[in-house]
Amino acid sequence: QVQVAESGGGLVQPGGSLNLSCTASGFPFNDYGMAWFRQAPGKEREGVSCITCGGGATYYADSLKGRFTISQDIAKHMVHLLMNSLKPEDTGIYYCAARSRGWAGTCGASWFAAQEYEYNYWGQGTQVNVSA
Repeated sequence: QVQVAESGGGLVQPGGSLNLSCTASGFPFNDYGMAWFRQAPGKEREGVSCITCGGGATYYADSLKGRFTISQDIAKHMVHLLMNSLKPEDTGIYYCAARSRGWAGTCGASWFAAQEYEYNYWGQGTQVNVSA
């Protein structure tokens, strides 16, 4: 059974950190890339970061470089998003999505521009609240 599941969200004070996790199952992990998106209240979904599973190539939204770090645990079929120096504007629902590299290639800028249906699997999301 295919599953993409996020965890690790919660309430954190400004300046704090959170480490989100995404667990993938039911598909060949190394043949996919995993991306993090987020959606703030009243705003459109935006790309945060992505990683090419296995190879490890990464890409970040320009505004988040230096604060967010994406990584993978190949053995556990997991992707992590470490978020530091969190700001209130980082509040939102964070989604993990899997995309086949067979036609999408290595993760990069085009992945953030892709439509929702161009990703094979989506998680349900995890809520992140940054507030004092």
